[in-house]
Amino acid sequence: MKFLPVTLLSTILGLIGAPAFAVEGKPAERKPNVIVVLVDDMGWSDLSCFGGKDVKTENIDRLASEGIKFQHFYVNSPICSPSRVAITTGQYPQRWRISSYLDNRNMNQKRGLAQWLDPAAPVLARQLQQNGYATGHFGKWHMGGQRDVADAPTPKKYGFDQSLVNFEGMGAKLLPLTLTPSDSQPGRIWQDAERLGQPVTWMQRSEITGGFVDAAISFIDQAQSANKPFYINLWPDDVHSPFFPPLSRWGENKRALYLSVLDAMDEQLGKLFARIRDDASLRENTLIVFCSDNGHEPGAGSSAPLRGAKTWLYEGGIRSPLIAWSPGLMKKSAIGGSNQQSMFGAIDLTRALYAITGTALPEGHTLDGEDVSATLLGQSTKSRQQPLFFRRPPDRPGNDPKWGMGDNPDLAARQGPWKFLINYDGSHAELYHIIDDATESKNLIKQHPEVAQDLKKALLAWNDSLPADAGDPKFPKAKNPPKK
Repeated sequence: MKFLPVTLLSTILGLIGAPAFAVEGKPAERKPNVIVVLVDDMGWSDLSCFGGKDVKTENIDRLASEGIKFQHFYVNSPICSPSRVAITTGQYPQRWRISSYLDNRNMNQKRGLAQWLDPAAPVLARQLQQNGYATGHFGKWHMGGQRDVADAPTPKKYGFDQSLVNFEGMGAKLLPLTLTPSDSQPGRIWQDAERLGQPVTWMQRSEITGGFVDAAISFIDQAQSANKPFYINLWPDDVHSPFFPPLSRWGENKRALYLSVLDAMDEQLGKLFARIRDDASLRENTLIVFCSDNGHEPGAGSSAPLRGAKTWLYEGGIRSPLIAWSPGLMKKSAIGGSNQQSMFGAIDLTRALYAITGTALPEGHTLDGEDVSATLLGQSTKSRQQPLFFRRPPDRPGNDPKWGMGDNPDLAARQGPWKFLINYDGSHAELYHIIDDATESKNLIKQHPEVAQDLKKALLAWNDSLPADAGDPKFPKAKNPPKK
């Protein structure tokens, strides 16, 4: 069997995904370009620039050395779909009944989830499109269109001119061929996803990040020809399991396979970073932000010394490495630095992008994020002022031995130096001073009852203001059944 080399992909995309915007056009204003790189299931300390010792992530490290690292950045859920909804909308994902990964129709219904993100939600890409931006999504979607949910909207309905997704999304897609040292020929997984949209390009799983990168670069070329600023989601499948690294980097256990995938992903992302860096007009007017959608899969990645992992509300599940790169927009003295004091979340990052691009906020919606644009560009160290709130996925209570990490608190809040966690029934209240105790090992609930009480009151009020899901004991009696 022959498979498509990555170098052919941009040619294929030119045939299947012509841009929706015209090539002719007046020169655009100097609106900054934006690229959001959202990797999948990466641990907080796996990048060598965040302390990882096992793989040298050279291209991502260079991005950090030419930009700013943020040590107290949070995604708004410890699992895939809601985390992506938050960064897409600038709102808590529970508003849209997406509080865990989207699965088949019946499973979504049982857990109290919507089948897809409602297109009526406020979406940054749609607002940017109305502001004259070319908008493209390349990579994992997972906000509708998977398993037997074959009637979900395509990314175009959310404001993307062009898209190329994986098996968890509608429309044109890349699907993975798999190859291990013991295989005589490549296998195929998730081939049923072909019915969720065409055309489909099959390529080696170990090269798919490069496929999405090639699609993004082709889109950049088109936007430049059209004299339009661009906004791009580059959301690779990596470093999510199952792991199929290049055969030359094959590992003998889960951790080794994961690290090989991380290494290959870094190499493939380097082509995109170089495309921006080596073009003077792009280098001076483009913002790249890089983070993970949630913490690491146990046994694969690492978030040491943080406690917890993917699906947990402890730091290892929701704190993500964040890198912002924009030599032409950032305060020069901040470049190459590490911000170890500013606390904010993905919903704030989205709100900041509205400000940086000069884009109008969506009418009829209140964003949950605060504007931290000055912090993102190194001009301030201001943190988010209101607490950040979290709800665990309804299908991840943590007390199932197969997850192997003990109980998972139901709710959490972070404000200033404090982190508060509690169950729906009020049990197991925990309070940690995260600046002094990143490992969440010293419960200070008895020493600071007034802090705990204030955060508890705010957290429970926030949770009560949102639709319940199946993790909440009152869910069966709730008068808010999931839509669709």
